[in-house]
This record gives sequence, structure tokens and C-alpha cells, in this order.
Amino acid sequence: MDVTIIVAALAGLFVGAVAVGLWLQLGRRKTGRKAEAILEEARKNAEKIEREAYLKGKEKLQRERSQFQDQVKRRERELSKNEERVRSKEKELWRMRNQLQEWERGLKQEEKRLAESQEALEKEKARLKEIVEQQTARLERMSGLNREEAKKQLIEQMVAEARSEAAQMLIDIKNEAMERARWEAKEIMAFAIERMATEYTMENTLVSVSLPNDNLKGLIIGREGRNIKAFEATTGVKVIVDDTPETVVMSSFDPIKREVARIAMERLVKSKNINPRNIENEVQRAQKIVDDSIRQAAEQTLRELKIRKVHPEMKEWLGRLKYRTSYGQNILQHSKEVAWLAGHMAAELGLDVELARRAGLFHDIGKAVSNDSEGSHVTIGVELATRCGEHPVVINSILAHHEEAEPISPISVLVTAADRISGARPGARRESLEAYTQRITKLEELANSFEGVAKTYAISAGREVRVIVIPEKLSDAEADLLASDIAKKIKETMEYPGQIKITVIRRLIASSTTGEFSNGNQNQSARVSASAR
Repeated sequence: MDVTIIVAALAGLFVGAVAVGLWLQLGRRKTGRKAEAILEEARKNAEKIEREAYLKGKEKLQRERSQFQDQVKRRERELSKNEERVRSKEKELWRMRNQLQEWERGLKQEEKRLAESQEALEKEKARLKEIVEQQTARLERMSGLNREEAKKQLIEQMVAEARSEAAQMLIDIKNEAMERARWEAKEIMAFAIERMATEYTMENTLVSVSLPNDNLKGLIIGREGRNIKAFEATTGVKVIVDDTPETVVMSSFDPIKREVARIAMERLVKSKNINPRNIENEVQRAQKIVDDSIRQAAEQTLRELKIRKVHPEMKEWLGRLKYRTSYGQNILQHSKEVAWLAGHMAAELGLDVELARRAGLFHDIGKAVSNDSEGSHVTIGVELATRCGEHPVVINSILAHHEEAEPISPISVLVTAADRISGARPGARRESLEAYTQRITKLEELANSFEGVAKTYAISAGREVRVIVIPEKLSDAEADLLASDIAKKIKETMEYPGQIKITVIRRLIASSTTGEFSNGNQNQSARVSASAR
């Protein structure tokens, strides 16, 4: 049983081995055919790739050959152009060489001619020197002076003549320069003034508010005067309620307080709700309105004058000038006018226009503070400008416009001139009758103090002084000198804006009569003018 199984097993293994061998043989044949097919396919692909690579290489070679040929042709063209330029340069150099040779020949001829002329000149100089020596010896024999003595006398005479001519020339130059400077200064100031058109506001410590009817006066006063007392305590302004129909008057030396009081009173009258609490509210609203007005005035002024980078504190005080007046002239308007005038004159002189306007605008800034501080407006203005970091020329202009310091810049001088022009314009400032009378009287007294003056009249609001002299005591030349002396004395002893014209009048009437005929009148008159600045 066991042997049979083993035999059967061995037989099975043999059959299996034979079957496996046959299968493997079939597989090898099949694999060989596939491999041959793959190799055939690979060979064909390789041939295809080789052909494509050959074609691409050929195309690339053709393209590069074409590019190379183009480059060669371009280089050949460039070389041809360069050769042409070189040939042109060579021709130019040959032409210049020929020209230089021509010039060289001409120079040699000129040198030869100059040498001949020099030789002739030396001979002529020697001949002239001999003649001069002969003439000098002859003059020495005739005059009895040797050469050194004659030279000394001649030099002394020439020096004296030169001094005389120089002195006269200096006088002429000085007169011409003064006349030219005076004319140019007048022209510049006139040009600046012509470009200005300014209105003026007269100073007033009172302000009135119109009422719809007189019944509101009682409401303004209130029971036992509590409303009017509350208004005065809140605003710091004196309220006057009198018999003036439909009007209430408020008085204060502080213009800003007056403006706040006016606005508050108008709003209270309009609302007809007047009591201490409402008064306080309306005053606060009025204060805000005035503060806004101050800020807007400052900003508008700076925009008009094109002034930038101003310290906020300077800007605030500038706006407050809107409510300040001096001699009836509004200070903000005056400051703007000075700024424009200084700027116009600076432009004519080629100076810094913006700095000139800035200095002119802030020259009276201290007047906005002077009500609340001690000291002159100049001192206060300098302190404020220094604290706010203003330009040194601006600070110096504040000092110099009242002659408290020497000008450090022409702009300071222009600001001083513009300030005086603005204040001296007709209608710019209000002068009291007493001050006006005193000035007129002093002008006449100054003129009358000179010997030979018969009568003096100050006319044209003190802008001209007419002096009548005694003709027997003063000649025409002395009358001319008198006009200058009076002008000089007025300039030294008085302060005045603008110019004062001095006119001296001399008239002599001589007559004689005989028994047979009258020879008429012989008149002699002199009218001389001088100006005091």
C-alpha cells in the first residue's frame, strides 16, 4: 500500500515536472517573440528619433549660419562706415594742417613786420627822448628852475586843481544821490500807497442797542434792578437806560467786552426772556460768537497776506486787534495796511516780501495785550513775539518802529515808514482839537522865532507854513537860507507825520513921485520853498 502510494506520488511528480517544463518552454518562446517585437519597435523609434534629431540639428545649424552671416554683413557695414569716417577725418586733418601752415607763414610775416616796427619805434623813442632833453634844458635855462623844482611846482598845482575838482564832484555826487534817493523813495512809497484802499473805524467807548419799544427797558432793568445788575456783573460793561427813545446804551473801555455785551443784549431783546439765568447763558453764547469772530479775523488776515506758520498764541492776539482802535484807527486794519505797504516797498527793492508783510502785520501786536498787562505795547509785543519764536527781523521791527532800537534790516526801516504812512493818511486817525491847535501854534512860533520874519501862517492842517519876511532886513539869498533853517528846526524840535512845506515870501514895493510924472511901482518878490521831513 505504501509502495503504491509512493510510486503514484513519484509518477505524479514526474508528470508535473514534464508539464512544467513544457510550460516553461512555451513561455520562453512567447517571451522571445515579444522581446523581438519590442526590440523591433525600439529600433524603429530610435531611427525616427535619429531622423528628427538630424532634421532639428540641420534646421538649427541653418538658422545659426543665417544669423552669423547677418552679423558678418552688419560688421562689414559698420567697418565700412568707420573707414569712411576715418577717411573724412584724415581729409579734415590734412585741410587743417594746410591751414595751420598758412597761418604759420602769416605769423612769421607778422612777426617780421612787428620786429621792424619795434625797431623803428625804438629809434623814434630815442629821437624823442633826445628832443625832450634838449627842450628840458632850454626850459631850465629860460625859467631858472631845475627839473625837480619844476616838477614839484607842477605837482602842487595839479594836486590843488584835483582837490578843487574832487570837492565839487563830491558835492555834485552827493546832491545827485540825495535827489535820486528822495525821488526813488517817493516813487516806491507812492506806488505802495496807490495799491492801498482802506476804510477806517473811529474809536468809541459806547455802543447802543435799538429796542422794539420802550416797554423792554423795564424788563432789562428787572425787579429792583436785578436783571441790569446781573448783566453788568456778567459782562463787565456799564448799562445806561435813560430817556433816549427805544435805545439802551452800554459803556466800556474794553472793546471785546462791549461787543460781547452788544450781542448778548440784542439776543435777549429778541427773545424777550430776560432773567439772570438767561442773561448768563446768552453772555456765554455771545462770548463764543466773539471768540469765533476773533479766530476767523486772524485766519482771514493771514490768508490775505499769505503768511504761514504762525504760533497759535500770536494768531489769537492778532484776531483780538479787530476790536482795538488807536486814535480812531482800527489796529487790525492798520496792521494789514502796514503789512501791504511794507510788502509792496520790499518787492520794489528786491527784499523778502513775505518777511516784510509779517513784520508789518505784527509791529503793533502788543496793543492787543496792553489792556491786560503793564508796560508799553512795544515791550509787550517784543515779549510776545520772542515767546512765540518770531523771526529776529519781526522783533526788531516792533522795537524800531518807535525808535527804541536801531534797525538791523532794511525791512525794519520799511515797516517804520509804512507805519508812518498809514497813520499820516488823511482821515486815518482822529486828532483832538486841542492837540491840533497846539501843533499849529508851535509851528507858527518856531517860524516867528527867526530874525526878519514879519508874519507866519500855518495852513493846510499844518502841512504848509507860509512865512512873510521884512524885505529891508533879508535879501533873496537870505530868504532862501531862511526856508532851509526853519525846515531844519522843525525837523529837530517837533514830531509830525509826512512832510511840512516851508514857503518864504519876500516882497519889496518902491515908488517915487515927481511934479511932472509918476514912474509907477517897482516890485521885487521872492518865493522860496523848503521841505521838512
